[in-house]
Amino acid sequence: MYKRQVLTDVVSVSDELDDATLLGLIASAETLSEHPVGTAVVAGARSRGIALRPAADFRSQPGHGIEARVNGRLVRVGTAGWLKTAEIDTAELEDQADSLARQGRTPFFAAVDGRVAGLVAVADSPAPGAHEAIEALRAMGIEVAMLTGDRARTAQAIAAELGIDRVIAELSPEDKARVVAEERARGRIVAMVGDGINDAPALAGAHVGVAIGSGTDIAVAAADVALLRGGITGLPTALRLARATLRTIRQNLFWAFVYNLVGIPVAAGALYPFTGLLLSPVLASAAMSLSSVSVLMSSLRLRRFRAV
Repeated sequence: MYKRQVLTDVVSVSDELDDATLLGLIASAETLSEHPVGTAVVAGARSRGIALRPAADFRSQPGHGIEARVNGRLVRVGTAGWLKTAEIDTAELEDQADSLARQGRTPFFAAVDGRVAGLVAVADSPAPGAHEAIEALRAMGIEVAMLTGDRARTAQAIAAELGIDRVIAELSPEDKARVVAEERARGRIVAMVGDGINDAPALAGAHVGVAIGSGTDIAVAAADVALLRGGITGLPTALRLARATLRTIRQNLFWAFVYNLVGIPVAAGALYPFTGLLLSPVLASAAMSLSSVSVLMSSLRLRRFRAV
């Protein structure tokens, strides 16, 4: 959501697979994934001229990894913890993974046919306009936090670049939803912004879920609002428009209440005993219509709203 991802590193530790062959297997498996990391890996493989093969028996474990069969070989890509559940040891790659994380990159481990084969890493760079959008949200009195499944070191590097103080990293989709629920329990109004399948539970659990329109269909379906253009840069504008709309609704309700509080008794003849004033049915109905027209004219002021 705040970032875009680009494939940067491919490291093979398999005797039978060189870096290009390993990347071809991983990218082929990732073609069926909707995760931004999978998209980055596929794009990186294609930019290197690596041919991709059809994948079958695809399975995704949101927040952990994916597996698929490519050319008859079982390929698993994901976190170290997830591979360990399949009794795949990634210890020999941990030092390299930590080194990449310190550089602000996000490593993912790969296994082929039940044996660790290497890793791939993506570089997270802030999406265009993300820093400005976050500053605009702060200026509106909104606290911004980052919830991510990335390693803590990688997340902190991105957060520092964006100016985000609160970072909660290495979260599964369920963990993100739990954090949102905890914030709601504290009495806070929570908006969650996301674009991936891993964000869907948190988007559904927030007071307002905001999906980036270019994100996955699941994220868009789980959210209350979809930003169709501009990505994260459209969020402050959407919030300003929402506030302007709510302000207009309150003003309309107030003036409609005052108008009817005064007008209905007059139309009913409340002033007749004192002044002899009595509205004809035609004038009374016209006055009632004027109330609706005034509310409509007030609402049309929103057409003058312009993004800052």
